[in-house]
Amino acid sequence: MDYKSAGVDVEAGRAFVQRIKASVEATHRSEVVGGLGGFGGMMRLPSGMRQPLLVSGTDGVGTKLELAQDHRSHHGVGIDLVAMCVNDVITSGAEPLFFLDYMATGALSPEAMAEVVEGIADGCRDSGCALLGGETAEMPGFYPAGRYDLAGFCVAVVEESELIDGHRIQAGDAVIGVASSGVHSNGFSLVRNVLEKAGADESTRYGPAQRSLINDLLKPTQLYPALVQALLKNNIPLNGMAHITGGGLPENLPRCLPDGCQARLFPDSWPRPALFDWLQTAGEIPEIDLWNTFNLGIGFCLVVPPEGIDSAVAICRETGHEAWKIGAIEASQAEEGLLGIPS
Repeated sequence: MDYKSAGVDVEAGRAFVQRIKASVEATHRSEVVGGLGGFGGMMRLPSGMRQPLLVSGTDGVGTKLELAQDHRSHHGVGIDLVAMCVNDVITSGAEPLFFLDYMATGALSPEAMAEVVEGIADGCRDSGCALLGGETAEMPGFYPAGRYDLAGFCVAVVEESELIDGHRIQAGDAVIGVASSGVHSNGFSLVRNVLEKAGADESTRYGPAQRSLINDLLKPTQLYPALVQALLKNNIPLNGMAHITGGGLPENLPRCLPDGCQARLFPDSWPRPALFDWLQTAGEIPEIDLWNTFNLGIGFCLVVPPEGIDSAVAICRETGHEAWKIGAIEASQAEEGLLGIPS
């Protein structure tokens, strides 16, 4: 017996590394030290920072991977992996520096894995961070052949004096919702159950425009780092930010609020994408469960004082992101959660 007969193809692994090398190196920032292939990635901190704070985050893509692998959408989940990490760390006002990925598979498919890494590299380039390294683990007998799982890790940096942690949020501030690209990467255990119940497949169309259901469900998660950097460079007063992931607005928006504040949403202030209406109807999902599972068209939130509303919305739209004032901050002495939504 040898390693290949046990299910691990070392030569295929080496060929895979050679294929992805150019995509990885194209993400490198000037601060990167060395190249691909060492035991650890190295990077200098950006020059000129007085008290740099490192901000880290890690996440995966969840069971969206099942649907993506069924429909051979490997590049898209690579972008998802980056987005789920970088969109978290930028809520502190930090700039993403570098990203690491981990892929585990039952049997290495160099073509599929390369598409994933190329998606990761595209997500890193769009986010301004270096793909500094990664690991691919071939685990026959643990994962089914042809299946893989992903995990991502991101490190960002922010000047300590410029940290955004929500402490400046006060009653009277506005909540600006920035559009999502769809379901993003959360709630897919429910999505997949709805698809099975409805008998949906690649031919299924939905909504007035008769769009492809599967294609829209598999749209990559929207990346927001470039938007946040544009807001900061234009001196928009950002008092808080929230990435709307699993648990939707009710779980994620309150995470950026200080004690004594709560948010009230205006549910009719933005258009709910038809994709969520299809999911609700096909799955007979109660309205409250829809809110507590999906982003409902809002992928990121900004909390700004009243004088910053118009400028913030304008910059969102200038950078290709639709945005609306969707709520307001109120004083509160009790933990009442998010107001203005179904309960």
